[in-house]
Amino acid sequence: DGVVVSEKVKSNNIDVKIPKSELEAEEKGAEEEHPRESDSNILDVSSDYPRDKHISIQRHLADLEKLADLRGDERKPCPLCPEEKFKACYSHKLHRHLQNLHWKVSVEFEGYRMCICHLSCRPVKPNLVGDQTLSKMGAHYHCIVCSATIVRRTDMIGHINRHVNKGETESRFNTVRAPKSSYKVVKESATDVQVLPNHSTPQKTDSYFNPKMKLNRQLIFCALAVLAGERKPIECLDAFGATGIMGLQWAKHLRSSVKVTINDCNENSVTMIKENCLLNKMKVKLNIREEDSDETVGNGEENSDTIEVTKMDANVVMHLRSFDFIHLDPFGSSVNYLDSAFRNVRNLGIVSLTSTDISSLYAKAQHVALRHYGCNIVRTEYYKELAARTVIAAVTRAAARCNKGIEVLLAVALEHFVLVVVRVLRGPTPADDSAKKVRYLIHCQWCEERVFQKEGNMVEENPYQQLPCDCYGSMPGKTAVLLGPLWSGALFNTGFLRRMLLEAVQYGLDEAQSLLKTLVCEAECTTPKHLSTHSPGDENKQEECGVYIRTPNTSAESYLVHGKRKSEEVLRSTAKRQRPEHSAEHPPFYYNIHRHSIKGMNMPKLNKFLNYLSEAGYRVSRTHFDPMGVRTNAPLAQFKTVLMKYSTPTYMGAQAEGPVHLSAEIQVGEEVLAATAVKVEEAELVDKPGVATTVFTQSYPSHCAAD
Repeated sequence: DGVVVSEKVKSNNIDVKIPKSELEAEEKGAEEEHPRESDSNILDVSSDYPRDKHISIQRHLADLEKLADLRGDERKPCPLCPEEKFKACYSHKLHRHLQNLHWKVSVEFEGYRMCICHLSCRPVKPNLVGDQTLSKMGAHYHCIVCSATIVRRTDMIGHINRHVNKGETESRFNTVRAPKSSYKVVKESATDVQVLPNHSTPQKTDSYFNPKMKLNRQLIFCALAVLAGERKPIECLDAFGATGIMGLQWAKHLRSSVKVTINDCNENSVTMIKENCLLNKMKVKLNIREEDSDETVGNGEENSDTIEVTKMDANVVMHLRSFDFIHLDPFGSSVNYLDSAFRNVRNLGIVSLTSTDISSLYAKAQHVALRHYGCNIVRTEYYKELAARTVIAAVTRAAARCNKGIEVLLAVALEHFVLVVVRVLRGPTPADDSAKKVRYLIHCQWCEERVFQKEGNMVEENPYQQLPCDCYGSMPGKTAVLLGPLWSGALFNTGFLRRMLLEAVQYGLDEAQSLLKTLVCEAECTTPKHLSTHSPGDENKQEECGVYIRTPNTSAESYLVHGKRKSEEVLRSTAKRQRPEHSAEHPPFYYNIHRHSIKGMNMPKLNKFLNYLSEAGYRVSRTHFDPMGVRTNAPLAQFKTVLMKYSTPTYMGAQAEGPVHLSAEIQVGEEVLAATAVKVEEAELVDKPGVATTVFTQSYPSHCAAD
């Protein structure tokens, strides 16, 4: 333990003697990654940075003095300041300088002090001249965890707190790749991938892996499996590979049906993708743009599947090649890659994108949503569906610029992401049809009633007349706000969702099955018990995008002829003639039953309330956007009327008498609803609560007037 190892510190050319035991402890806790991204106050460390901790990070003040004592001069310089800033002086002045200028303003972390450093570790803006300005702007701190340099002390404290909140408390002082023994192997859907120790922190690792996005990966896999059943083989691209787990799952389960390309612009991520491919016994075909010749890695004796790995910008790879399936999952918004994605995607191909910038999409940062998506949104009760329609509107405009239209197959908005899957339709006519579905939304801020603006370019004298509510006449001031532009079409394709559900059952994707069942009910706007199941003959008649799609009981030769525009036009015209008349889109948006509850009343159970609305003649279903949301075509006034009718008082005095009268009223109402037509029922439901209120007010004015 008493052995001392001499190390050369490059920043100040000082020989530092550090105990060997301390060096071993530091090397044991060292990690390999440096920050992937840096903000304005953080600078990443270059590859030639010393592998030991910086000299400004010490445990005691005496350790800083020892750094200067190693020199034999009588006048001793400061080890943390350049000579032009602080000239050499005697020991008592040096002690006071180190204590007042460096030690008192240090930041403490796990027994270490990160002192302020004035050396030329951080570049200074060239327009700043003068020794005082240079020395002032050159002051910075060195992070003990990630080796970043930070200017302000408050920013350094916040930076360390973020490391603690993310569980990164081990110090790492080197920037080289970690040994394979430090990797962690994660298994998901029968696919093994090795990840880095800090894989869950996107800004501090080159290979980000989020276990919470498992459901997102399963939905994308089901969509690709459905497309693989239509035509084989298909070329698919994972534009942001990271660890490569998504592309590995595609190739491992779909085998020869797909030709997988995994792309990433980071060299460390490409290396890890290649290692993960070999871990899953896949052949790797490297197609790195900087190299002239391709490289194939792997013996391929046990498995002949080959995955192509590219190292280039996502926009570049999508400009250079054409794909049938493209998935975009950048860190944040996907709008910067939409033009490239739709430029070379093949006709009837699929583009899926995952947006994780939920702060802007969920109306927490409205100015960011306006900047990225060109859309004005506010926080509403249906904000998640608003986010999905915002993303689809941006996708529609990007596709229209390439003379291509879209059909939305799937739109999911959950806690961590917004997933949109669209099918691409080539031609100016589908592009125009899709662009017409991008409209503005009129939203009432008092009652949260909403309606899409009517088509046409003529300016209306009073746009408030389009709203079903009368808040504009009864409330002071302006009551409505204009949101958008938003996608006004359907968010789901029922036939595609049903086939995704079959693929989820076939591959045992349990998490995706429950969500897909909810999506099918939501697409048909029906409750689970009324969910219709198609027979094999009915499934064969399904059509999407005006083109017949092959199902398991049909053959490719019967419906699909690839590469011929004339055959596609024949299929389109045939599909238009045989399109079912009863197919109707689901109602846009939903209502939250808690948001519109009546004060002092107990609401009915959600499933019972759905039955009440259905018995009143309205289409109704639950929604995945909100666990307490109800998607229905009933106007808000009728929604509140039915909710008030079947609610019961909360106070104890009415529990003995209230339910008796309410149940009798419900029975009478059901008899009337069963004996009359649907239009008459709607009129009676508006008038009936008023009659019931008059009767109960006369007999029980104390507790039944609200009914």
